[in-house]
Amino acid sequence: MKMKAIRFPVLGSTKTTIVLLFMYAIILAGATFLEKYHGTVAAKAMIYYSPVFILLQLFMVLNFIVILWQRNYLKSRKWGLLVSHISFIVILFGALVSHLFSEEGMIHIREGESSDQLIIQTQRGTTYKTLPFRLELIKFNLEYYPGSTSPSAYESELKVHVDGRTFETKVFMNNVLDLKGYRFFQASFDQDEKGTILSVNRDVWGRNITYTGYAFLLIGLILCLTGKNSRFRILNHQLKEIKNTTAKLTVCIILLLSPSFNLNAKNTSKENDKQIVDVLQTYIIAPEHAAKFGSLPMQSFRGRMIPVNTFSSEIVRKLHKKEKVGKLNSDQFLLSVLSLPEMWMRVPFIAVSNKELINYFDLTGKESSYADMFDTNGQYKLEEMVRKAYNKMPSQRTGFDKDLLKLDEQINIFHQILNKQLINLFPLESDPNNKWYAPGEDLSDFSGQDSMFVSRIMDWYLSEVQTGMKSGNWQKADEVLNMVVTYQQAKNKTLDIHPEKIQREIQYNKLGIFQKCKLGYLILGGLLLIISFCTLFKKSKFLTIIYGILALSVIGISFFQMFGMGLRWYIGGYAPWSNSYETMVYVAWATVFAGLLFIRRSSLTFALATLFGGVILFVSGLNLMDPQIGTLVPVLKSPWLMFHVAVIVAAYGFFGISFLIGITNLVMMCFSSPRTKPILVNRIKELSIINEMSLIIGLILMTTGTFLGAVWANESWGRYWGWDPKETWALITMVVYAVVTHLRLVPKFNNGWLFNFSSVLAFASVLMTFFGVNYFLNGMHSYGENSNIHGIFIYLYIIAGAISILSIFSYRGYNKQK
Repeated sequence: MKMKAIRFPVLGSTKTTIVLLFMYAIILAGATFLEKYHGTVAAKAMIYYSPVFILLQLFMVLNFIVILWQRNYLKSRKWGLLVSHISFIVILFGALVSHLFSEEGMIHIREGESSDQLIIQTQRGTTYKTLPFRLELIKFNLEYYPGSTSPSAYESELKVHVDGRTFETKVFMNNVLDLKGYRFFQASFDQDEKGTILSVNRDVWGRNITYTGYAFLLIGLILCLTGKNSRFRILNHQLKEIKNTTAKLTVCIILLLSPSFNLNAKNTSKENDKQIVDVLQTYIIAPEHAAKFGSLPMQSFRGRMIPVNTFSSEIVRKLHKKEKVGKLNSDQFLLSVLSLPEMWMRVPFIAVSNKELINYFDLTGKESSYADMFDTNGQYKLEEMVRKAYNKMPSQRTGFDKDLLKLDEQINIFHQILNKQLINLFPLESDPNNKWYAPGEDLSDFSGQDSMFVSRIMDWYLSEVQTGMKSGNWQKADEVLNMVVTYQQAKNKTLDIHPEKIQREIQYNKLGIFQKCKLGYLILGGLLLIISFCTLFKKSKFLTIIYGILALSVIGISFFQMFGMGLRWYIGGYAPWSNSYETMVYVAWATVFAGLLFIRRSSLTFALATLFGGVILFVSGLNLMDPQIGTLVPVLKSPWLMFHVAVIVAAYGFFGISFLIGITNLVMMCFSSPRTKPILVNRIKELSIINEMSLIIGLILMTTGTFLGAVWANESWGRYWGWDPKETWALITMVVYAVVTHLRLVPKFNNGWLFNFSSVLAFASVLMTFFGVNYFLNGMHSYGENSNIHGIFIYLYIIAGAISILSIFSYRGYNKQK
């Protein structure tokens, strides 16, 4: 019996390209998990810097060069394809030069001391190199956000001794010292804040080559969109031809996304909202006075100056999981709790979502009271179980443990509110860190009249609030509140508090902009979807006018969302896409904007994009992410943040469009029959073209954003690529979508079902990059991490199961179309 010879892919084959890219992505993904369990050094030694991995990249380069030679792309004048692909060769060559010839290390200096010793750490141990100059640390400065332990900035004041001359300079995050080819970056500091640690990099040739590659890449990507013979222009021409011949869709398409209309459906089960105790219903704080209280400036635990309204809103969401408690807005609630603490201890309003917790500790129900957490002897019911949960490794904690710790946090927060803590209203004039104090804190640092004022004013004020609740006369309470304002203005000597910014933040809190945008996108997206289906059967002037009105409304909402993001930018002082919540809001806007670009080519695509924008905002508002405006860690205080994150997140929007179109086409394939085949083929082909166009734009943006991040890393840390899990998965996402867009070049893989299914499957890499890295892996990008993000995975698992079933039925339907 003769055995068939095994045929391996050879150089110059497109199939080889697909296989190599797929292998590259798999190896990279495996390396990130290897790093988690065995450390960064092991991952770099075994994979990233291993000879096999370097040879794989070399083989990819050689394969492309052979393809370039065999297919004579120069004659076809596909300049975008040529320049962009050649740029990757230049970038990889620059990386190789950096790997072989660059120097990396660190220098450690104490205040008043100097050093010329570069510390180089390798797998073999630590070596030292004498630098051709000496650095002296005059002083190390560490600035904290006011009243907090969160670093705002740190810098090293240096004296440089070089070539017989001396000069002084400063090195701080995103501010580099260049000296004789060496670059010095602020990396870390000693615990006593008397010493600095600078990372050092020397890579002149590697940097110049790599930056040249980046420049070529930018030119090539632009040509990929605008060039005459570019794939994008060809697809655009094909789309126009198909639109002229597309037939009407049958009623089966109406079934396409009907389940999506339930995405924002409110839970029909009646929630048992406990009524506020009758006494509290009669003691209502006047909204006008509560608003004055809410406009007081205070210092958050993060060190940011905020209005009390922001603090009260956060407390209500944290404890009650809603915007209001009964009929009380957040300011009324907070002031009522401070005024009537003993009553509020017995009010069931603290949200408890875990039924097992409710049964185990014999709580009232989904909303329990503070008093409910203590037994008849006054012992804290949760204490023993909380201690056991904290003694477990985070990875070993069950869902019960995690929900228990959240409930314990809620109880502790409410306990501190009852004791007038956390509400940092009073500035300490002599404090070097500009700390503000809460009335329930240790106020012994205050002296003289200040001590008397801060220790008594709050009790006086709250007694006047109680009087106002009984009499309805709030004049006295207003007067005492004004005394607090006067004291703040007199004793705050250093912090620049902008009344206009405080008012804008209150406006931002009350508008609930993104909540309104969510509802708008979901409602309008659903209506646009219905009209899109109707126009497939019968086009009429009336439907066209209605569609135009709805489209203009979506544009109006997108501008309203932009206003919200701009307002958040103004309040926080930084581009609003630095954490999970802000990024999700921006992804929603980018998705709608991406759909808007295709509105003339496909009304269905625009409708899906609008609906998906609403779904993204829906997810961002599920109490899984912290919507509070925070403070930035020093490394994020860079203009690169705005460009890098903005471009990458915009790519997510286009990938989201492709995901939706892929789902749409798979669903249509499920309804294939001899009668519907002529109707569906053209529609699927039209949407597939839009899918590919969206993928191309997304891939271009993802590539641009990833390499912008590399430039940022080089300017902040002295290296382009550190194989951090977040940046590695960004590269994996690039590779995955490159595979999807290149499948058509292999005849065996060039079919509608595989392309659309791949565009759906590829979105998993986006989810892993955006959510999964923070949840499953560790890395330098943990400043964007959210501890509650695991709750989203429940929805993702359900969606993955549905897609698996859909893929089976759609494949059968697609084969019927052949």
